[in-house]
Amino acid sequence: MAERTVFPGFTLYATSKAALTGMTKALGRELGPRAITVNLVNPGPTDTDANPAHGQDAAAISALTALGHYADPGDIAATVAFLAGPEARYITGATVNVDGGFTI
Repeated sequence: MAERTVFPGFTLYATSKAALTGMTKALGRELGPRAITVNLVNPGPTDTDANPAHGQDAAAISALTALGHYADPGDIAATVAFLAGPEARYITGATVNVDGGFTI
């Protein structure tokens, strides 16, 4: 929602998400000299108890993604695991949208 606010009434939510982007960049710069990486994962519609993939508004929300469906929580977890692993040691201050094309 930091990059694409598609519903009215999400001002505070979108603002908080945008603030996380700024904080991620600043912490990436500040902690880099200590070899600490800081990255942000922005999940899109994800099938959870609070936001089920077959809930009341799921069809409309799914239609807003390029892939046409919700993420499985494992999709988000895999990205987090990658960023926390040694293969991502040179990635910092980045925002990764794991959203099925929600922001495009």
